[in-house]
Amino acid sequence: MTVPTDRDHASVVALVECALVELTHEAVGAVFVSRQVGRSTRSQYAAADDVGEQFQKRRFDDRLGWQETTVPRRTVRDELITQLTRSASTSTERAGEEVAREPDTFVVKPVRELRTP
Repeated sequence: MTVPTDRDHASVVALVECALVELTHEAVGAVFVSRQVGRSTRSQYAAADDVGEQFQKRRFDDRLGWQETTVPRRTVRDELITQLTRSASTSTERAGEEVAREPDTFVVKPVRELRTP
């Protein structure tokens, strides 16, 4: 789905909380793709334990390649909320670049469909 930048903060938090529950109880991962002119990044999150306190984070940057780490639930929650509430104009101003033609996207899908390094 295209990132819901027009949603209020409470609805974005609710979306992230629902996604985290699914990541904990199902074999699914969350993927956030951010696009800027000439560059894209992909952040993938999947549960690393059975209780949903630790998550595996994989990040791909066109320029830097893949990076992988384990992060606590709170970090995943905060990162996703930040990514989903950031508007296209804010990210453009911060990057000092033109608006990308493709919108940022967020999706929850089976772990087997996640891209790997």
